[in-house]
Parts: sequence; structure tokens; C-alpha cells
Amino acid sequence: MKSELKKEITFFPALATVMGTVIGAGVFFKSATVYSLTDNESLGLIAWLLGGIISICAGLTGAELAASIPKTGGMMVYIERAYGKLASFLLGWAQTIVYFPANIAALSIIFATQFINLFHLNEQLLIIIAILCATSITLINLLGAKIGGAFQSITTIFKLIPLFLIIIFGLMTPHTVDVSLLPDSITASGSLWSKLGNGLLATMFAYDGWILVGNIAGEMKNPKKDLPKAISLGLFFVMIVYLLMNLALLFALPMSDIAGNSNASSDAAKVLFGQLGGKLVTLGILISVYGGINGYTMTGMRVPFAMAERQLLPFNQFFLKLTNKTKVPFNSSLVILAIAILMMFSGSFDLLTDMLVFVIWIFYTLTFVAVFILRKREPDLARPYKVPLYPVIPLVAILGGLFIVINTLFTQTSLALVGILLTVLGLPVYYFKQKK
Repeated sequence: MKSELKKEITFFPALATVMGTVIGAGVFFKSATVYSLTDNESLGLIAWLLGGIISICAGLTGAELAASIPKTGGMMVYIERAYGKLASFLLGWAQTIVYFPANIAALSIIFATQFINLFHLNEQLLIIIAILCATSITLINLLGAKIGGAFQSITTIFKLIPLFLIIIFGLMTPHTVDVSLLPDSITASGSLWSKLGNGLLATMFAYDGWILVGNIAGEMKNPKKDLPKAISLGLFFVMIVYLLMNLALLFALPMSDIAGNSNASSDAAKVLFGQLGGKLVTLGILISVYGGINGYTMTGMRVPFAMAERQLLPFNQFFLKLTNKTKVPFNSSLVILAIAILMMFSGSFDLLTDMLVFVIWIFYTLTFVAVFILRKREPDLARPYKVPLYPVIPLVAILGGLFIVINTLFTQTSLALVGILLTVLGLPVYYFKQKK
């Protein structure tokens, strides 16, 4: 008997899913990078605005594929449908080798940084605390999907508390920020476009997560009507929250104290709520980061397992091993954790997030192009939802993706080449497996 997903999700649960998926730890820490790169309040805010607009177009475009191909595997399935098994394999490989481990490593480094700042510990403990953080979350997820999911729900609530406290009280402070639509005080160290491009790249980590939204399409009562509304309004609200958060930070602290300061959110909390209140808000941020790592761990450990199920990896049986009682991918989780720990030794949050954004946006852009390919190749495919204003919105998403990828290639060439190298390392693995 063929099992089908129950179509029970209405508009408001879908809207909450969009916002809950996208809002993560990046909003607390990427402002430091954005203002360091743009060196201007207005340009920094424009970068956050453009990141939101590109993400809205990306979400609306990706949702067409999710609604028309509502299968487990998400983007891997869309890529395979449009480009074949090799491209799909390289996506799964990139997610296993780069995307999920880099997310876990980057957030663990941020967790350790905040932990050291909160408890005034020796900075030499950074890597040790980061490793303990990632390992503890892997162990929690090995206890079972139910526990991992419940933990995710609890931490989702905690991440919203410090966010809204900083926004509400930050905007009530008497400080003013001089913000104009067209910045007129760009320093001579770089052009406006390169500064804006680098700032935009930094914001994309905070907006990441929209691709997962389409996964609920098959369970929605009315995806044609509710899915575009949930995505566009959800990502619009996320963009507004991010802009308000940045304004609140700029009201609480001068830009010079935010730029390059990974503790900017905690420092702003201390200004707004005093030492004790600031520490409590910082504790909320720590829980938020911990929950963010949990989300990537819970999802990431299932990617190599899914690839092994499709006989795409060498040593498939190794990756298919489950825990005895909880039936969670055991060896797959250890591989993701081991790669994440190796990445932690880079010690750089921004290096890791920029690399994962670059690599994943190559595949995001291919996904947007796939909408055009499948519309031409499979015109009769059932599409309960079609991207509005076609082809304008998909083209904006594609241009945004190309801008992110090309800008990284030119401005952070070595980082981009490392990301590409790690991805193409999957080619000999794929051909070896196919030949075997």
C-alpha cells in the first residue's frame, strides 16, 4: 500500500516554520563581519536588505520544485531530476564534506567564544570547548530523533527571547544612527560594490535555511495559495527582524564597537540591561547557538546515511550502521563530527561560514536554473504551486546566486578554490563506485 503524507499544514504553521527555520545564530554574530567589511552603517544595512530580497526570491523559486517533487531528499532530488545522478551526488558529497561540518564547526567556535566571554575563561580553551560542545550535541542526537527534535523545539523558543529583548530595548535607547539610502562616506580602501558584495556574502549565512522550507509542501492543505504567502511573508518578516536587530545594535553601540567584535550582541545586552541582565541575555544567546548546532547535527548525520541507502558511497554498510535502540545513523554522525572537529582548528567563524555559503550557493543557483529546465522538459509535471512573476523572480534568484559565487571567486579566491577542491574530490569517489 502506497503511503502518502497527510495534508494538514495550514498557512500559519507554515509561516512559523519559515521563520523558525531561517532565524538562527547568524543574526547575533554576522553583524560584526558585515560592518567590518562595509565600514559604513548605511552600507551594512543595505547588505542586510539585499540579502533578504535575494532570499525571498530564492525561497519562492525553490518552492516550485518542492511542491512539484515532494520527495524525501529535498534539493538532492531536484538536482538529480534536472542534471542527473552525478550532480546530485556532488551536492550530497558537498553537504557531507563542507556544508554541515562547517556549520557545526563555525557555530561551535562561536559558542566557545561566547562561553569564554561569559565566564571569563582562558582563550586557549577555545578549541577544547568547541569540541566538547559539538560532541555533546552528537551524543544527544544519538539518544534518538524524538529527543533531538524536542531539544530543537525548546532551543527555538530561547533563541527568540534575547533577539526580541535586544530589539525592543535597543530601539528605545536615545542614541541616533545616521542612515541614508545612498552612503556618502565610503573609505578609500575599497570600492562601494566590493564592500557591498562582501557584506552581502556575510549576511547570507544568517538567511540560510530557506531551502528546507519547501520540504513541507507535500503536507500542506493548499500549497498553491499558502506556500508562496508563507515563504514571502516569512522571509519578509525575517528580513525586518534582522534590520531591526542591526538598528538596535547600532543604537546601543557605536559601529566601531560592533565591527569585528563577535561579542557585539553580548556587549549591547550589557549596555541595555546592565551586567547581570547582559549575562542572562548572553546565556540565552548561548542556548540559541547550541540549538542551531543541534539542527545542523540532526539533519547532517542523515545525509551520508541517505547517500549510502542509494548505494552512492564506498563502504555503504559502514554509513548504514544505526544505533541499536534508537535507530539513529551512528557512523554517519561520527564522520560529520570528525570533519567538523578538523575544521575547528581553523579557529575562524567567518572563514568557515563564507566557505559553506559559497559552496552551497553553487547548488542553490543550479536549483533555480532547474525550474527553467523542468518547465521546458516536463511541461505536464503537476505543479500545485508555480513561482509568481515567472521568469522575473527566478532570474533575480539566479543573478543573486551568481553574484555571491563570482564575488567570492574574485575577492576570496583561495577560500573559493578550497571549497571547489573539497567538492570535486567527490568525483573519483563517484566514478570508483560506478565502476565497481
